[in-house]
Parts: sequence; C-alpha cells; structure tokens
Amino acid sequence: MKMEGVRRAVLVLLVACCVTLVITRQASAAQHVVGGSQGWDESTDFDSWTSAQTFKVGDQLMFKYSQGLHSVVELAGEAAYKNCDLGTSVNSLSTGNDVVKLDKPGTRYFACGTLGHCGQGMKVKVTTVAGNAPSTPASSSSSSSSPASASAASSEFPGSASLVSLMVLVILCAFSVF
Repeated sequence: MKMEGVRRAVLVLLVACCVTLVITRQASAAQHVVGGSQGWDESTDFDSWTSAQTFKVGDQLMFKYSQGLHSVVELAGEAAYKNCDLGTSVNSLSTGNDVVKLDKPGTRYFACGTLGHCGQGMKVKVTTVAGNAPSTPASSSSSSSSPASASAASSEFPGSASLVSLMVLVILCAFSVF
C-alpha cells in the first residue's frame, strides 16, 4: 500500500513537470506586429522594422491593416519579392488582422496585394532562425491558448511533440522502477 502511494506521488509530480514545460515553451513564442505601431501600411519602413527584430521558429507575424484597403500576399521567393511579382503567391490573406506562424527556419516574403502598393515599398522579408534564439518583437504578447495534446503541441511549436514523447517515456520508466 505504501509503495502505491509513492508511485502515485511520483506520477503526479512528473505530469506536473510535463505540463509546466509545455506551457513554458508556449509562452516563449513572440507575436510580432508587422510594422510595429504603424502596422501594415505603405508609409512604414519595413527594412528598418525587420532589422530591429529577431524572428524564431514558433513566433507569429501579425498583419494589422484596414480591410479592403490592403491585403497580405506571401510570395514564392526572393525574385518575386524584388520584382513585386504577385502572380507567384503562395498564400493570400485579407481580414485586416492576419496571423502567420513562423514554423521553420528560413526566409519568407510578403507584399501587399493592392495594385501599386508593393512597388511603393509595402513588402517585407522575414528571416526566421532556429527556435532557441531569443525573439525581439517590437510589440509582443503571449498566446493564451495551451496545446491539448502532443499533436496540438507539435503544430503550435515544432519540437514539442518530441518533448512530450520524452516526458511520457520518463513516466513509463518511473512506473517500471516501482
């Protein structure tokens, strides 16, 4: 009977540690309001804005703008970005409050889909680094939702599924010891 109580206490402690690690990992992601306080607007100097930022895997870009006046088009590559070739779009958003998750390292290109705005400089190039680098958003707030499962954790934060799997393995090992 006494051993059963110890086993139960260890299980509760391990589960609490797992939950804490997942929540801490989620809270470390930053939300970057593209353009800072000016938002997604043709008067914003996006090169200056991005140079003051560090974007990491798990972070989010938030495009805030007047719906109907602007839109967000993700471009296929650097050539399309330099030439404002909107015909190579990978994704198009138009709600005025669009969120893009940075799910892997690399460079992504965005432009306004309104005719002439990209040519006036309304475009941004975002380079995302591995998730262990510190984020430096101009405007940040933590997401308040928490993943409900390992699959939800992996879609929110790459690598979380591995972390959860490792924790499950530790719990199983703890049970085999008792």
